[in-house]
Amino acid sequence: MAEIISGTAIRKEILSELKQEIQEMHEKHGIVPGLATILVGNNPASVSYVTLKAKTAKDIGCLEIQDNRPENISEQELLDIIRQYNDDPRIHGILVQLPLPRHINENKVLYAIDPDKDVDGFHPVNVGRMLIGGEVTGFLPCTPAGIQEMLVRSGTELSGAEVVVVGRSNIVGKPLSVLLAQKGRGGNATVTMVHTGTRNLAEHCRRADVLIVAAGRPGLVQADWIKPGATVIDVGVNRIGFNETTGKPILSGDVDFEAAEKIAGKITPVPGGVGPMTIAMLMKNTVLSAKRHLNLC
Repeated sequence: MAEIISGTAIRKEILSELKQEIQEMHEKHGIVPGLATILVGNNPASVSYVTLKAKTAKDIGCLEIQDNRPENISEQELLDIIRQYNDDPRIHGILVQLPLPRHINENKVLYAIDPDKDVDGFHPVNVGRMLIGGEVTGFLPCTPAGIQEMLVRSGTELSGAEVVVVGRSNIVGKPLSVLLAQKGRGGNATVTMVHTGTRNLAEHCRRADVLIVAAGRPGLVQADWIKPGATVIDVGVNRIGFNETTGKPILSGDVDFEAAEKIAGKITPVPGGVGPMTIAMLMKNTVLSAKRHLNLC
C-alpha cells in the first residue's frame, strides 16, 4: 500500500514554522505581517474560505483585516479600496476572493494589486518573475507552491524525475509545470504537461515517476495508468454527492484512490491532501512579503 502524503500534517508544520518567524519579527523589528482579504458579496463558499484564511492569519500572529463589501459595489469603488491597501504600510499582502460579481472585471481588479503585495501570485508581473526564476522570483501561486512543498517534504526525488502534470489551467497546471522544471530546491525535473484532449493520455501517465492530476474529472486516472511505485498527487476536488447524515458534500479526487493506493508508492488523499496546503502557502507568501519590506531577504 502507498504511503499517504498528508497535506493536513504538512500544513501544520508550515504554520508552526511561520508562527515562530512572526514572533521573532515582532520581537526584533516591532511589526507583524499584515494581510487584507477583500470579499465582495456573500457567496457561501467564498465566505467560508475567506473566514478560514482570516482565522489562520490571526492564529499565527498576523495583522488581518477582513474587508467585506456588498455585491453591488462598483468596480471603481473596489479599485479604490485596493489602492488604499497598496499604500498602507501595515499591509504586506492583499487578497481579493474570487469569483467576483459579473459587473466587475476580475483581471482589472487583480492587476490593480501591487505586485509586491500580490500574495496569491496571480499578477502578470509575478507570473513573469516565476517564469524567469532565480533571484527575480516574486510570489509563487499558492496551490502549485503547496504541491511542490508536499513533494519536497515527503522526500520525493524530483531532480531528473519524469513528471507528468495532467491539466493546463493558469492556476495549477501551467505554473506547476514551470516550477518543477526550474533549477533548485523542488525542481530540475523533466516535465510533460498533458490534458484531457491529449492523445494516448494513459500512456503519458504510465511513464511518470511523479503524476500530478488537476483535470477536474472525478476518477479520471485509473490504477493501470500509474507506474508502480510512482508518487501520485491528486489536485481534484469534485462533489459527487451529498451525505444526508452529516450534511456535507461527498468529495472525490481525479484519481481512483482505492485502486491507485495499491499501485503507487506515495499518494495524496481527497480531502486532506493538496487542499490544506493552499492557505498555508498564502501565509508563507504574506510572511515573505513582510520580510522583503524589511529588507530581511
